Amino acid sequence: MRSLLFLPASNARAVEKARGLDCDVAVLDLEDAVAPEMKAEARAAAVAAVKAGGFKGAVGVRVNALGTEWGEADLEALAGLALDWIVAPKVEEPGLIDAYDARMDEGVSLCAMIETPIALMHLNAIAGGGGPLKALMLGVNDLAATLGSGASKDREPLKPWLAMTVAAARAHGLLAIDGVFNGLSDPEGLAAECAQGKLYGFDGKSLIHPNQIEAAHAAFSPTPEEIAAAQAIVDAFAVPEAEGLGAIRVDGAMVERLHLLRAEALLARAGLSR
Repeated sequence: MRSLLFLPASNARAVEKARGLDCDVAVLDLEDAVAPEMKAEARAAAVAAVKAGGFKGAVGVRVNALGTEWGEADLEALAGLALDWIVAPKVEEPGLIDAYDARMDEGVSLCAMIETPIALMHLNAIAGGGGPLKALMLGVNDLAATLGSGASKDREPLKPWLAMTVAAARAHGLLAIDGVFNGLSDPEGLAAECAQGKLYGFDGKSLIHPNQIEAAHAAFSPTPEEIAAAQAIVDAFAVPEAEGLGAIRVDGAMVERLHLLRAEALLARAGLSR
């Protein structure tokens, strides 16, 4: 879940190109990227694309929100398909998690988008919704618009909500996905925002163009230095002398067992767990 690439389900060329991309999740979009008069066509195209398969990574669909004139039909059309994720926009209260659960196939994961001030006020309850809910995604564009916050390269007005989204996700064992970066010709800005997302604790980033995948993977994959540091902690706790100790010295620093758990998790993400 380092990279979730959104693409309009109605754009056959984009969907075909996505099959060859290395994004962790290709998300066929039925919501913001599709005009109202194209909703039915996009829905049929998404169903056909999921049935055809051929994507390198996982496949998701962002449906229209329940309560809109298209939401129910979207979920009905997706029933029974080999789908990995459903992305639900504008989730504002925990009851919606139950509503999606009742309409989703077993084994499909739900990612709830946090995009409004109401959602922020219900964040912990939404994150605790259980069922198929496996991730929270901060929808930064809609959130900034509904908050009325000004533009800022370092996302200053959104920083409290970046942190709260990660905290809510961690409190309930969910993945936390950062919002999109709008610049398509600003690699430095993209890299900086990916680094900021990692600093805040996000697991990955939602993307709007294939040229953003590499930056997301670079930011949200463990670095060689992080892997080496984590392995040193795991090795240090593995020796007989460390058995039963709550804290030990590793490379000049005091390390506790909470650091061991974090190191083991990092090695697992890197595919190096033992």
